[in-house]
This record gives sequence, C-alpha cells and structure tokens, in this order.
Amino acid sequence: GSHAPLEDMPPRIVEHPTDLLVSKGEPATLSCKAEGRPAPAVEWYKDGERVETDREDPRSHRTLLPGGSLFFLRILHGRRGKPDEGVYVCVARNYLGEATSRNASLEVAGE
Repeated sequence: GSHAPLEDMPPRIVEHPTDLLVSKGEPATLSCKAEGRPAPAVEWYKDGERVETDREDPRSHRTLLPGGSLFFLRILHGRRGKPDEGVYVCVARNYLGEATSRNASLEVAGE
C-alpha cells in the first residue's frame, strides 16, 4: 500500500508545565513538550518576557532541554530579587503557526 506523504502540521502542546514550588538553590524543571511537523522551536516566556537560556548566554543557569522543557540548575533567590519567580508559558512555533501552553507559576518556598 502506498502512504500519502506526511503532511506538515502546526505545533500543538502535548505536555503543559505545571505550577512549581521550589526551595531556593534547588534545581527545577518546567515541563513542555510540543509536536508538529517540522518539529517546532520552543521558547519560554516569564511574565510576558522571553526567557534567556544557555543558548543565548552560556553563563545562564537556565537550560532549554532537547524536548522543550526548561531546566533551572538552581533557583536563584536573593534579598534583592526573585529572578526566577513568576508565571511561565512555553510557546512552540513552526512556519504553520504557534501554540502556547497553559500558564505555570513558579514560586520560591519561604526562607
């Protein structure tokens, strides 16, 4: 039997991030998995701002994992700020469109 060629498909999020409560200094992972054809590129946004990962900044403590999840080597939390606390979404894009995950909040557990 002959198959039809695989059709390109816009992205869809198949695994959404969930709210996290993390102790400061601990690692954390915000899950995200997207499907599409061609395979979509995933970006993360925190409070509406794009999250920089070690792809843009090798010193970053945030890594974009191959599947699209966002991994924090350690949650940063100082007296002067809570750079990792906020509301995150992941966005998957290919040339056919984009898909946005549900919001996930990351909170740092009290001192």
